[in-house]
Amino acid sequence: MTSALFSPITLRGLTLANRIVVSPMCQYSAVDGSATDWHLMHLGKFAVSGVGLVIIEATHAEARGRITHGCLGLYSDENERQLGRVVEFCRKVGQAKIGMQISHSGRKGSARLPWVGRGESLPADESPWETIAPSAVPHGPGWPAPRELDAAGLDVAKEAHVDATRRAARIGIDLIEVHIAHGYFLHEFLSSLSNKRNDQYGGSLENRMRYPLEVFKAMRAVWPSDRPMGVRHSVTDWAEGGWTPENADAFAAALNALGCDYITATTGGLSVHQKIPIGEGHQVEFARRLRDKTGLPMMAVGMIFNPHHAERIIRDGDADMIALARGVLSDPHWAWRAAAMLDAEAAYPVQYVRGYKSNWLRAQRGAGERGASQ
Repeated sequence: MTSALFSPITLRGLTLANRIVVSPMCQYSAVDGSATDWHLMHLGKFAVSGVGLVIIEATHAEARGRITHGCLGLYSDENERQLGRVVEFCRKVGQAKIGMQISHSGRKGSARLPWVGRGESLPADESPWETIAPSAVPHGPGWPAPRELDAAGLDVAKEAHVDATRRAARIGIDLIEVHIAHGYFLHEFLSSLSNKRNDQYGGSLENRMRYPLEVFKAMRAVWPSDRPMGVRHSVTDWAEGGWTPENADAFAAALNALGCDYITATTGGLSVHQKIPIGEGHQVEFARRLRDKTGLPMMAVGMIFNPHHAERIIRDGDADMIALARGVLSDPHWAWRAAAMLDAEAAYPVQYVRGYKSNWLRAQRGAGERGASQ
């Protein structure tokens, strides 16, 4: 039987060789928003790994929109030059298509590096900056109140997203993913827990959706028509009074009407009071829900490790692509192992043929088949 996971998929003018995606993963290793040799190594490694698509980590539209001092940005000529160098390298050595997640941290910005103080805002002696949000509601205890944006401020933030999109096009990015999830800037407009506005951008569901949809529309207008643009979206806040799957149905339908090409269905990240029932594939059901409601292609993400599980997700129509993060950090050649287990083929550099065609991988295939039958 032909593997569903290793079948191609086309989004607009972009065809991916398979449905395996390296999820955007913040590395906190940029300098003033600019990519470094760490990114060259990190992304280059995945470009040759046999996956169909590598999505560059959250790349922020403004300096004040970074999460930490080490976060990647695309708001200056130097940012563009350094990231362009990385993209060019990935194309030279690898086969994977290259996407980018464009993001803005909103009230969750000005934070410490996660290995210094995870979930902590920057103290006064670590050069914090003023954050922005739809309303002056802190992210949590100990966090400063962000500045509530007026009409002029909203226009500035929107234009920053548009400018980052233009820069992404210039350096040859194949696909854009707009980050409207995990409690960051655009997600903050959607949830009643973070949006307390009383103008056209607050109150009703229609009003709360308005600004993120305006930003997406403006980005889509300057992005080449043959290149796909999708959205990463938290389908629920997992918190009382917050964003719900029913709200997400309406938002996904509105995105579809604006030319959205896919949704990565994720959850949570907005409230420190969230209660997430984390487990293997715990977000797949939300991808299936939005796929059934809208017909949009879906990317499933979250604790997907086993190739046979990933195969079932695609084969059963729960999602159209699988995004991996922890799985490929621990096993950068996950796609090769999956191909061996599913009797499929994945791209590989000729220099690595002894690894790709090894007896060890054939043994892994047999072990995988035995494990899947138990």
